[in-house]
Amino acid sequence: MKGFIGAKQTTLANEVSLTGIGVHSGAPVSLLLIPADSDTGIRFLISDGDAEGSEIIAHQRMITGVTLCTILSDGNGASVATVEHLMAALRGMGVDNVIVEIDNGEVPIMDGSAARFVEAIDEVGLKELNAPRRFLKVLKPIRVQDGAASGELVPHNGFRLDIQIDFENCFIGHQRLELDLNPGAFRRELARARTFGFMKDVERLWASGMALGASLENTVAIGDDRIINREGLRYENEFVRHKALDAVGDLALVGAPILGAYRSVRGGHRLNSLVLEALLADPDAWTMVDAPRHHEVRHAELSPQLAAANFAAE
Repeated sequence: MKGFIGAKQTTLANEVSLTGIGVHSGAPVSLLLIPADSDTGIRFLISDGDAEGSEIIAHQRMITGVTLCTILSDGNGASVATVEHLMAALRGMGVDNVIVEIDNGEVPIMDGSAARFVEAIDEVGLKELNAPRRFLKVLKPIRVQDGAASGELVPHNGFRLDIQIDFENCFIGHQRLELDLNPGAFRRELARARTFGFMKDVERLWASGMALGASLENTVAIGDDRIINREGLRYENEFVRHKALDAVGDLALVGAPILGAYRSVRGGHRLNSLVLEALLADPDAWTMVDAPRHHEVRHAELSPQLAAANFAAE
């Protein structure tokens, strides 16, 4: 049952483990994805030597950092950084409930994309649970301006992305991606897009304690006159695809799949977080709806647009 979108909530069919390094800490990380009951959502369990560990709910209210990555904290000293690629894979592939047990404070960067997380989900498959899947339905436009960046969520029957970036760099420039998202589209169009950075920024980042684990194995490195990675780009417009991947992961922190269209111009983690904050602060801008309980919505990789027509607000 790979990557299906249906009327009921899902979890993983079995545990799956991953290892890697933190792109900012440079430290080794082991991560275990554990099946969870309905209405658990996504939760990070950080092992710190004691039997209990620290649990952090993957939700916008837990965000404490948005510089170069998204950081969640429990308010008592425990935190987990760089959650966006894993969150994108879970949301993009239709996983509603999972415990992420991790032995360090940063999700491993893997190859800089969400591809390995998607592979891990595919390795064990999904298990359908008895509870109905719940969606956050956008009821009216919410717009945020943050300097030159702007983001907007508007009502839409499904989940649609319209992401634009504009860099004064000949290898990037202006790029735009419009995509109706479902598991198949996520796997094909976004999952393999890698994070990127400029060689001219490396020493500054190292001096600030960031990007200590970055390498050509997990980052597209942009030099003054060329892409440094020998293999080049995976997509002609890999840069905007990765920004779209980040947006999927950041928006997943609303706590449910979104019925709405997201438009971002020159955005990033900060803008994505600000839009979610503005949305949740306005109770007239959203409502929670259950998926329709019709057998036809259980077809593999069903687009949310088809299911959305029967949603009714509470």
